[in-house]
This record gives sequence, C-alpha cells and structure tokens, in this order.
Amino acid sequence: MDRKEELLEQVVEHVLEHGLIGLTLRPLAAAIGTSDRMLIYHFGGRDELVAAVVARTNELSVAAIGALAPAEDVRGGVEALWRAYRAEPLHSCLQIYLQAAATGLIGMEPYRSVVRETNELWYAALRGYITACGAPPERAGRIATLVDSSLFGFHLDLAVDRPDEVAAGVADLAAAAGAIAEDRIHSII
Repeated sequence: MDRKEELLEQVVEHVLEHGLIGLTLRPLAAAIGTSDRMLIYHFGGRDELVAAVVARTNELSVAAIGALAPAEDVRGGVEALWRAYRAEPLHSCLQIYLQAAATGLIGMEPYRSVVRETNELWYAALRGYITACGAPPERAGRIATLVDSSLFGFHLDLAVDRPDEVAAGVADLAAAAGAIAEDRIHSII
C-alpha cells in the first residue's frame, strides 16, 4: 500500500469516528500522526481529501450491500437493508454522506462529480441486491430508488427518537416494495 492510500485509510477511520463537520487539516493531521503539509502533498487540499473520504465511505457502503445475503423476497430484503443501514459500517458511512450533504458540499465541485460517480455505484449495488431478493430487473431500479430515499429518511428520523413510527414506516415500505416487485402496487393504493 502506498503512502497516499495509508493516509486515506487513516483519515477515513478518523472521520468515521469523529465526523466530517468541522474537519480541518492541522488537527486531522495531528490526530493521525502526520502533518497538514503531507496531506496537502498527497491530496492537494481539504476539498480533494474530503472528496476522497466521501468516495471511500461509499465504497465501504457498496461493499456492505454486496455482503448482504439475499432475502427470500423483496419485503424481507427491505427489512434486511434497514438493519444494515442501522449497523456498522453502513451507519457511519451514511452519517458521512449526510454530513457532506448538510454542509452543502455535495452540490459543489469536486464533490458533485464524486457524488455523481459514487451514487451510480451505490444504486447499482441496491438494484443488484433488490434483484437478488426476487424483484424483476425492470422494476428493481424503481424499487431501489423508493427504498433508498425512504430508508435514508427513516435514518434521519431516528435522531428525532420516534422508533415505533419509524418501525411502522419501514414495515409499510417493505410491503409497498414487495407489491411493486410482484406488480400488485394498485392493490395497496
């Protein structure tokens, strides 16, 4: 592993533990045992380093989805995804994405390009998982979009401390995704 990769691994580990908001190079460098100049040398600056962290945490997220065993059906798959969203490493990776979004980074370059690329990988992983759980490929994208947007929202709702409502919402989402997969969506509307 080259030095840049080693540094990125250390930075990602630090950011997963401490978050992205308020991240500055000098304290970060001190925390991982290097200098801010070394980080600038390898990454070009804070923006490029944060973009690399967002990309790497997305890779970890995609790997977490890839490691999920397919459920017996789409409904079970949505429930398994929700458990994965709440467990490590996906929980911390989603927090990094949320923090990047909350600080307005995602719409600015170099983040916009990185997020566009990483989102494609993320959605491909979700479509693949949903398909492995029995969704017809022609409906998997629709289901993945609905499920990801909803689970991401439920992930945010947990901070408001409404676990019973969130659990009911996840169950409803799982039922709706199952109905879409089986082309029975009109029977639940």
